[in-house]
Amino acid sequence: MSKILIIEDEEAIADLEKDYLELSGFEVEIEHRGDVGLKKALEGNYDLFILDLMLPEVDGFEICREIRNVKNNPVIMVSAKKDDIDKIRGLGLGADDYMTKPFSPSELVARVKAHLARYERLIGTGVQENDIIEIRGLKIDKTARRVWINGEEKNFTTKEFDLLTFLAQNPNRVFTKDELFKEIWAMESIGDIATVTVHIKKIREKIEFNTAKPQYIETIWGVGYRFKV
Repeated sequence: MSKILIIEDEEAIADLEKDYLELSGFEVEIEHRGDVGLKKALEGNYDLFILDLMLPEVDGFEICREIRNVKNNPVIMVSAKKDDIDKIRGLGLGADDYMTKPFSPSELVARVKAHLARYERLIGTGVQENDIIEIRGLKIDKTARRVWINGEEKNFTTKEFDLLTFLAQNPNRVFTKDELFKEIWAMESIGDIATVTVHIKKIREKIEFNTAKPQYIETIWGVGYRFKV
C-alpha cells in the first residue's frame, strides 16, 4: 500500500483528498502546518507528497526544495493561484505536477496513480533482478552470462560458462567427467570425455590465482571434479 503525505492548511480540502485517496487503496496522512509537514516529509517514509503552496510557517515552494534535496518521490503541488509564474517556479523546484484549485478529487487520484506508476517504472520496482552467484571474489551473472573474478571481467565460451555455472550451482558435490559431459553437452560421453578436462583447464586459467592449487574447482583424483565452497 502506497503511503501519501498531504500538507494542506484548509482542513476541508485535505479531508476530501484523504477520503478519495483512501477509497482508492492509499494510506494517507495530513499535516496542516508547513514546518511540521516539512519535518514529517523528511523523516517519514512516504511514496508521494501533495503540497499546498500557501502554508503557515513554511510554504510549499520551500518544502518542495527541501524534499528534492534528499528524495526523488513524486511531488504534486496544489494551489488556488493560477499564475503561470507559480507553476513554472514549482516545476522548476522539482515538482512533478501542478494542480489549480478547485479540481476534481477523482482527477487528483488519477494523477497520483499515474505518477506512482511512472516512479515505480523508473526505479525498477517489480523488475526481476539478474540471477547472480557470488563466491569468494567470483561473480557469475547467469542472466547476462558474464563472469568476473575480483572485479575483473573474464570472457567465457558458451560451454565454459555453462560448465562453470553448473558446478557453482552444485557446490561441494563431486561429478564424474561422464556426468559433466552428459549435463553440459546433453549427450552420453561415448568415451570422449577429454573435452571436459580441456574445458576445466581453460576455466581454471581464467578464475584461479594458482592453477596448480585451485581454490574453486578441485580435482578429485579417480572420480572427477568438485566446486569448493
